[in-house]
Amino acid sequence: MTEYFTPGETSTAAAITAIGEELALFDDWLDRYEFIIELGRKLPPYPAAWQDEVHRVQGCQSQVWLAAQAEGDKLLFTGASDAAIVAGLVALVLRVYSGRTRAEILATPGKFLHDLGLIGALSTSRGNGVAAMVERIHAIARAP
Repeated sequence: MTEYFTPGETSTAAAITAIGEELALFDDWLDRYEFIIELGRKLPPYPAAWQDEVHRVQGCQSQVWLAAQAEGDKLLFTGASDAAIVAGLVALVLRVYSGRTRAEILATPGKFLHDLGLIGALSTSRGNGVAAMVERIHAIARAP
């Protein structure tokens, strides 16, 4: 059975605030990167069978896979990447969006990634990849 990501926060806003507070604990981006990499190491195991083109997020420099499951009125996500820093970014994105309603997901644009300074601190290709993850999650939330 696949384990989906379950965030500790009760809303997208609470998750974004918590992530901002955690990142602010570090004085420089090298320490923040280490923190983000550690988050990626804590992701639930991602099924090897789902590391395919159906689940692959297009637009990411690294390999990134996302899967979703509806549970009541909420969507649960799981994801993985073949790159350590990107796996951490997957964990951050899932922390914001997993376990939320479609409406809450769609009401939370990826702008928070800029507000937290994540996009500016990443290479252009990684920044585009994170934006592609958010767009994929939004597309899943828009689907019937």
